[in-house]
Amino acid sequence: MINATAPITIGGVRGTAGVFQPNQVQHTSTFVGWPRGNGETRSGLTVMGGALYSSSYVVDGQVQIDPHYPHNNLRVGGGWGNFRWIEESVHRQSGPADSDRTFLYGQQTDGTLHRWIAEGNGWRKTGGVGGLSTVKPMALISRTPTAETFLANTRAGTLITVTWPTGYLSVPKAATVRGTPWQGFEQLIATKCGANGTLLLGIDRETQSGYLYVVGHTNGSSTVIKSLGKVPLTFSDPQYFRWAPTDDTLNG
Repeated sequence: MINATAPITIGGVRGTAGVFQPNQVQHTSTFVGWPRGNGETRSGLTVMGGALYSSSYVVDGQVQIDPHYPHNNLRVGGGWGNFRWIEESVHRQSGPADSDRTFLYGQQTDGTLHRWIAEGNGWRKTGGVGGLSTVKPMALISRTPTAETFLANTRAGTLITVTWPTGYLSVPKAATVRGTPWQGFEQLIATKCGANGTLLLGIDRETQSGYLYVVGHTNGSSTVIKSLGKVPLTFSDPQYFRWAPTDDTLNG
């Protein structure tokens, strides 16, 4: 747990043994947790052995697997061995003109970005776009009834937003936030900060380092970004992802 203080402090490490085998998971989406008894139910999407799975488990009050509940890895489908990352976005209805929805995003190794929407027990593709081969990681920072926005960096060091309208077969648009020097990060993880901002963690896998930033509501090159500095941890694990509450509001 990383605290956005000055200087940055670490609030403790919580681990749950036995959820997956070592190096079993190739990619993981955000995991959502909600209370169950003295513990919590946790669920998200994973890629294992080139296949997509819906994964869930229950922890007790000591944050260890509760054996009274099933630990599920339900196979969704194959063909996921050539993806860079995946993300699941769960939007809750915010008004009478809105509705619940769940999107699945995935970027292939050739840069093509895909999106699916959950329908019943399956997924229906709602669009895709190429031309993103220079984009490295992407982190979801905003979710509204009409669009969802990612923050991403490129090999050239540019920090950009990619905004994708929710309409069927709609096309995402990119905007530059900073010209340089953001090329060092292989993964970005973002969460809500304040009413309309984002707390951003950039992970440099070559140096096993993490850097924390407070990002204001994105508005192209006018976006305010404050660096909080280097996180006093070694980032050597094979996978990193975000924990999200049931009510996961993102307004970045």
